[in-house]
Amino acid sequence: MRHTILALALALTFTTAAKAQTPTPDQSALTLNHIEKTSPLPNGLAVTVNGAVMQITALRPDVIRVRIGRNGRLPEDASWAVLPAARTATSAVQPDSSREAVGFHTDALRVSLDRRDGTLRVTDLAGHLLQQDLRPVEYHGSSFRLYKVMQPNEHFFGLGDKVGPLDRRNQAFTDWNTDSFGYQESTDPIYKSIPFFISFTQGRALGVLFDNTFRSSFDFGKELSNAYSFGAPDGPIDYYLFYGPTPRKVIETYAWLTGPSPLPPLWSLGFQQSRYSYYPESRVMEIANKLREEKIPADALYLDIDYQQNNRPFTVDTVKFPHFAQMIQQLAAEHFHVVAITDLHIANLPHQNYAPYDTGTAGDHFVKNPDGSVYTAAVWPGPAVFPDFTQASSRAWWGTLYTDFSKLGIAGFWNDMNEPAIFNVPTKTMPDNVQHRIDEPGFAPRTATHLEIHNIFGMENTRATYDGLLKINPNERPFVLTRASYAGGQRYAATWTGDNSSTWNHLRLTTPMLLNLGLSGFGMSGADVGGFAGTPQPDLLTKWLELGTFQPIDRDHTAKGTGDQEPWVHGIAQEAIRRRYIEERYHLMPYLYTLAEEMSRTGVPIVRPLFVEFPNATPDGHPLDLDASGEFFFGPDLLVAASPYPDELDAYELRLPPGDWYDYWTGKLAAHITTTSSRDAEQPLATANANKSEAVTQPARPLLITPSLEVLPVYVRGGSILPLQPLVQSTEETPQGPLTLRVYAPHSQNENCSGTVYQDDGISFAFRQGAYLRMDSTCKVEDGQLHIHIGAHQGSYQPWWKQLRIEVYGWRSAATAATVNGSSVSLAPDSNETAFTVDDTGSGLDIVLK
Repeated sequence: MRHTILALALALTFTTAAKAQTPTPDQSALTLNHIEKTSPLPNGLAVTVNGAVMQITALRPDVIRVRIGRNGRLPEDASWAVLPAARTATSAVQPDSSREAVGFHTDALRVSLDRRDGTLRVTDLAGHLLQQDLRPVEYHGSSFRLYKVMQPNEHFFGLGDKVGPLDRRNQAFTDWNTDSFGYQESTDPIYKSIPFFISFTQGRALGVLFDNTFRSSFDFGKELSNAYSFGAPDGPIDYYLFYGPTPRKVIETYAWLTGPSPLPPLWSLGFQQSRYSYYPESRVMEIANKLREEKIPADALYLDIDYQQNNRPFTVDTVKFPHFAQMIQQLAAEHFHVVAITDLHIANLPHQNYAPYDTGTAGDHFVKNPDGSVYTAAVWPGPAVFPDFTQASSRAWWGTLYTDFSKLGIAGFWNDMNEPAIFNVPTKTMPDNVQHRIDEPGFAPRTATHLEIHNIFGMENTRATYDGLLKINPNERPFVLTRASYAGGQRYAATWTGDNSSTWNHLRLTTPMLLNLGLSGFGMSGADVGGFAGTPQPDLLTKWLELGTFQPIDRDHTAKGTGDQEPWVHGIAQEAIRRRYIEERYHLMPYLYTLAEEMSRTGVPIVRPLFVEFPNATPDGHPLDLDASGEFFFGPDLLVAASPYPDELDAYELRLPPGDWYDYWTGKLAAHITTTSSRDAEQPLATANANKSEAVTQPARPLLITPSLEVLPVYVRGGSILPLQPLVQSTEETPQGPLTLRVYAPHSQNENCSGTVYQDDGISFAFRQGAYLRMDSTCKVEDGQLHIHIGAHQGSYQPWWKQLRIEVYGWRSAATAATVNGSSVSLAPDSNETAFTVDDTGSGLDIVLK
């Protein structure tokens, strides 16, 4: 009997549960599957579908914008991310119409809307599918989601500093800026929300920017094996599709839409030493003096929150730092640039002569609660208030707070905790209903909740800082470092990957995070070298400092309570290795600065995945990076081949793209790759060119690298002309000697060979008026001779060098002489290079090696 009652009870329970799980009709649901009206536009198509308005327009032949408004009108045409000139651009189209579809085409793309169900399809003119709706757009109240067909060979990159593998396929992510101390490989979300990704299919790239500031989400095949999707709980459907077909072109177009990173001050590319925190004043000077005594090149020292009085932004603790102004001046005299933290939480201190609070209150510049009172929450200084950065007037006020620090000579500023991070609350941030007043050119004045503003709060914080510094010093490039941001935030600040950990796994995670940040606009980025949380093992710190040499920002930083993490800890043997790599960064400074200048014009990041340089490196079109975890390009010419698992002692596979590859450290030809890699490790990576005695015969399996503490493998692409300088201890020190141009010779007249060096004063905006130097060089093989052309100087800037040292690698000749502008010069060949020094008059040189 008891069993029968139990069975009846269980049956009733399951029936009730099943009823509870049966979805009830969503009265607010709307599927956009019935086209009611179509109207051609000079630049696209306007459609009414199920009462909603859809507009598909061409901004350029290769850029399409899609906007949808549910209530019979389009959303406000405004954006925090996309530049007005790009957003309002227009390109003429040719209309297309058939019984099945209506649409248009440009010189690059074909766009069609299915008349039967309203689904969108975009192809190139050859018919290659770039994006197609899996099903019609669906609304559920204010929430919506767009499902796109995911092709079997489609891969996805971008979304900023998400954790995990480089390829986003089979992963899902949320965009909601979050203070994620101690994040791990599966943690999501973390600090930044960059709703942009690149779809890469068989060598063709498509960029997708989903411009919605609410808590959006992205799914790349995790929910459905044949679809990727994105959506948000509120806000506009407003997204951009832009075609390459190369990844580089997509990156450049993203920069056209959202702006590139500005040219940074030269010193910010030098080695940076930091911790939470260096204090008191004597400790700061001890670190500075030790760097100079140990001859470890360095350019920046950071002051974390302990330099402030009771953690209050824009104050100085005069007990810990009794001679603060003199300290800044003394450090500047030693060629150190001080970067000071200035968090956005202003201590709530009425009537206590705390100027940031008093002036902010007087100007009504703080975020408010729904009842109109000022929102207050606990952060580092205790109860704090927060600037309303969506008001242009409040950003201008914030910028004035930097006046005194700038006059003292502080060179850069660090905007941390700007997700915004809040203490003692489960959400770690402001309540959803906190009010932000939008009073901003290009936007209709209104009040928005924190749900809409949260993801742009950190970006607008850095915008206020950057613009304020420009107003204080109009001809000095600002340096701002931020933890949180949104698409377009690269216009105002550099960034880093947040509070990582001192583990081998976090060293491994650094590369894909920085690569995806670079693809997402943030080419000026870095990770806390050595790890922030915890004390690194000696070998871990050494390997991390090696890797940091080849990253845009090289900052050694650690948390309070951890062990010392400066390069000299752990003994002289470890220090020697670390010094060598930091020195190499300074040798490469002409190359690195040239990359930064390129990035400021094109948006192409300093560090980049292999598929950016070699989009067609594999037979089936998959990205070579999927076979080469740990490898990346440092500019177009240097390939860094770190171990995919740096704590493992086993040999690992090296996957090189096609071409000649030289060992950066020895100058020797390391490989001549004539075939591309396969996903199958049993297949050959490369074969030797039997007609070239210089080629290294490759085995049937991929090349193997045996890990070494002392060596980070780096390879130079054949056909590169690499600029290097004599060693200096800071970027303010003038190099003594010639500029070196390393020419890595091509092996045939069909191979390209080129290089560029860019210089300016490294500080001001005088380059905009022509005060720069650009020198382009080329080389080619012709009639058995190597011809090198050093271009004439462009621009009015006078460089530090008077001579050029030409080093040629990979060219073998019995001749012991060459000609420079027709005159003979003596050569000094050795086993790896042929070298000579010539005067650089600025008018160009023609060199022939016979």
